[in-house]
Amino acid sequence: MTIHQQDFQESQTAGATQIEVPAQRPGPVSRTAALRGAVPAAPQAVPRPVPVPVPVRTGHRFLIYKQDPSVTELGARLAYVPTVVLNGPTDARVRTEMQGVTPVARNVNGDFVFAPGTPQFDCAHTFAVVRQAIAMYERHNGGNPIPFAWNVGGNTDRLSVFPRAGVGANAFYSRTAKALKFLFFTPEGQPPTRVVHTCRSFDIVAHETGHALLDGLKPGWLSAAGPPQTGGLHESFGDLTAIFLALAQPDQAEALVALTKANLHDKSFLADVAEEFGRALGMPGGLRNADNDLKLSQVGNEVHAISQVFTGAIYDVLADVFAFEMARQRRTKDPSVVLIETASALCRLVFDAIVAAPATGARYVDVANKMLQISASRSDPAIYRTFIRNRFAVREVTTAVTPLTDLMSGRMKMTEADYTGDGHDVTEVDALDELSASLRAEQDRSRCCGTMQMPEYQVVDAEKLAKRGSLEDDDILRDDLDELRRAFSK
Repeated sequence: MTIHQQDFQESQTAGATQIEVPAQRPGPVSRTAALRGAVPAAPQAVPRPVPVPVPVRTGHRFLIYKQDPSVTELGARLAYVPTVVLNGPTDARVRTEMQGVTPVARNVNGDFVFAPGTPQFDCAHTFAVVRQAIAMYERHNGGNPIPFAWNVGGNTDRLSVFPRAGVGANAFYSRTAKALKFLFFTPEGQPPTRVVHTCRSFDIVAHETGHALLDGLKPGWLSAAGPPQTGGLHESFGDLTAIFLALAQPDQAEALVALTKANLHDKSFLADVAEEFGRALGMPGGLRNADNDLKLSQVGNEVHAISQVFTGAIYDVLADVFAFEMARQRRTKDPSVVLIETASALCRLVFDAIVAAPATGARYVDVANKMLQISASRSDPAIYRTFIRNRFAVREVTTAVTPLTDLMSGRMKMTEADYTGDGHDVTEVDALDELSASLRAEQDRSRCCGTMQMPEYQVVDAEKLAKRGSLEDDDILRDDLDELRRAFSK
């Protein structure tokens, strides 16, 4: 249920948690006491004979936007973060910074619940979404923490989050600053009061957190020296983080199933990424649409466009597997539960495939092959791998070793677990076009989010980036400083 202003005020003004004691029937009063008008003593509460189990560790509630502020179907709702969070908000991995505002304090119930639109809300919302994205991937990592790129040699420095870092239509992750920074802006032609805060977008916060986590997993992938597809994987991972994080939350999954009647190709808040931001820039939907039909031959070497090819392929696989599992489990499980489980399994498959992919110069075909091989090792139905092969082939990423006739005619046998198209369960495919601009040209990052445009990933040596560790300003200025040293040594 959406949190209303009255509920918010009650949560802020409550002094302490009140426990209601059920009224008890008064016992018999003696004749003498009755004659004297004495008030009988209150009966003593009987101790509960069975102990009440309590959580091992207490967490905190946060009021957050479940999508963008413009997605009114979901609005602002309570979310639970089951870790110890200090005033800030801050914990062992993440800290929030806003000049003149932080540290933001917990309320009397230990929660971070603030009115939407306030600086305190922005701090709490942004922290909570970052923390949820980290927790999602840690679950897929066997419960083990995922290091940030600088967490080497025992370093435990946190990721700093700046919800209102400055003016601009962007947001970015910086390894040098060890930070996520979210900007705000007034759309052209709008009154000064019509400010868009990127930190309020569930999608944007999740996307940038995806960059930070992937830099910890694959520190060499942010280098501009890699092929455009490597940059595309980084941008796609950010968008997929937003999609999978939404589907990891039961209220979002249930709302999506009801909105689309369990058809993921119907228009919805899931496929549109960063709706409010996109509309502020004059786009009809969000910044990008995951449910697209883009092929590699249509995108050249522009990284954001390239990313949509990979994102679209994974989104199609998600829709395919969900349709198959719905047919198989519709009588035994609620559709929203099927969707949550399907998305979680695919998220883990993508995560594991990326971890297993090359440390530098990764291509889409590398990740696709790892997905096929890991899926087979887990004894997934063969049709899962048929979906993967088909979706990457139709987007011109891989060769079509499985005939696409059934797919393109709309007559795929979506309910047969062993369906492969030709009887062969292939787990390794080739790149369709080794001469593609997406593999051989330089990366065009001109339309990317702020992360891909940071100078540290443009000029710092690729080998240094790939080794993990902190970056300093002098690393970014290394070439200029070396030139000055040579000039001043004469």
